[in-house]
Amino acid sequence: MASNESGSEPTDPGRAEQGGRIPPDAQPPAAPPGGKADGSAEPTAGGSAEPTAGERSEVEDLRRRVASLEGSAAPRRHHRWRTSGAVVLIALASVLSLLSVLSVWTSDIVGNTDRYVSTVAPLASNPDVQDAVAARVTTAVLDQIDVKGLVSQLSEAAAEQGVPPRAADLINGLTGPITNGLNELVNSTVHRVVASSAFETLWVDANRAGHTALDKALTGEGGGAVSLDNNQVTIDIAPIVARVQTQLVDSGFGLAAKIPAVHTDFVVFASDDIGKVKSYFRLLEIMGTWLPIVTVLIAAAGVFLAVNRRRALIGAALGVFAAMLLTGIVLTVFRSFYLDHLPAGASQPAAAAVYDTLIRFMRASVRAVGALALITALGAFLIGPSRVAVTVRTVCHRGIAAAREALTSIGMRLGPVGPFVHRFKRWIGAAILLVAAVVLFTWSYPSAAVVAWITVAVLAAFAVREFLDTGPQQRTPGTPPTA
Repeated sequence: MASNESGSEPTDPGRAEQGGRIPPDAQPPAAPPGGKADGSAEPTAGGSAEPTAGERSEVEDLRRRVASLEGSAAPRRHHRWRTSGAVVLIALASVLSLLSVLSVWTSDIVGNTDRYVSTVAPLASNPDVQDAVAARVTTAVLDQIDVKGLVSQLSEAAAEQGVPPRAADLINGLTGPITNGLNELVNSTVHRVVASSAFETLWVDANRAGHTALDKALTGEGGGAVSLDNNQVTIDIAPIVARVQTQLVDSGFGLAAKIPAVHTDFVVFASDDIGKVKSYFRLLEIMGTWLPIVTVLIAAAGVFLAVNRRRALIGAALGVFAAMLLTGIVLTVFRSFYLDHLPAGASQPAAAAVYDTLIRFMRASVRAVGALALITALGAFLIGPSRVAVTVRTVCHRGIAAAREALTSIGMRLGPVGPFVHRFKRWIGAAILLVAAVVLFTWSYPSAAVVAWITVAVLAAFAVREFLDTGPQQRTPGTPPTA
């Protein structure tokens, strides 16, 4: 083919047709011997002309384009189905993450007595709970003391001893002062008891015995001597009353020795809606720790099915974060609703302290899962092709490389470590993430702070990996790299 006068590359007729026009300075090729000027062969006497190499190439190119256009519809539909399936799985995993937190909390608090007792044990030193227990015990003790009968006995005894009628009338008028004195004596004694270390032991024992009531309240299961009455979870404070009785006798109030055994209850949790949610809590308790595993598998399936898996991972992480944010809001709103619908006579400050204590570990789990999801989304974004991600990676890489070069210039030698790390760099990164995942999932009730420190450790490990990666062949400063 003829070249341009300017010395440029020869013009391909097929390419000229694809471009829409032929450059004006391009000259048509000279007619080959026995052929036409357009490059086609003259028909021979035996039949049709034999196609040239250029024509065959152009025909093959057109065939490939037609095949590509005919097959483009099927992959597009295939991608659409994959994207829809991934979205459904990721949305389902986000919803199940919310239920997973509830199931773990239900399994631990309701199904594990030791866990429940360790959770409510700090309430023994809570001032609001102490005041509520003291008021209940004081009422229980004073109900067993017949002040009017006591005054009547004193009046009769005075009459038998020949006391003047006016003095007997004075004794009969002591009902009010005696009642006030007894109230003050009993109340001060009860507060001394509930503020002592002995009360903590009594509180733990009472809650351990009353855990069955919580099990009945939230799951409908459980048995034993403890029963659920009026949708209330209660504990028997008879041991505390007995302790107060002993303290009163030791203080000189001998009449307290005649107080019979009193079995009275202190309300730990009460709600008219217990019966409505009982079956759901029972289901969550059955699922226990299996639901989080199923949730992770569903989320992983959604990410694997997606066309762009990095974006799917970001979407799944943000979906879980949104679910945890919603859970935290619901817990806060339900707290106000619960306190506004307490039974008459219940102590609202004490009920608030009990509620906050019972869901303390649930809140910690919500924060930990939310922090992990947010960190995962951020990590998936930073490994992407966006300008921000590339800039962050470049700055970190240059900073680590500068530190390595500075240490190498003063005599540090990595020897075979650098090429080894470079060769197995991906496997080392996978091992770092695997160790971090094992530590996180085997940690007993991790908090957001634990997630943050594990993230810092992972970043430090990746920085060390990058520092040790000197490439396939380590060289000293000033030595030109080999080809």
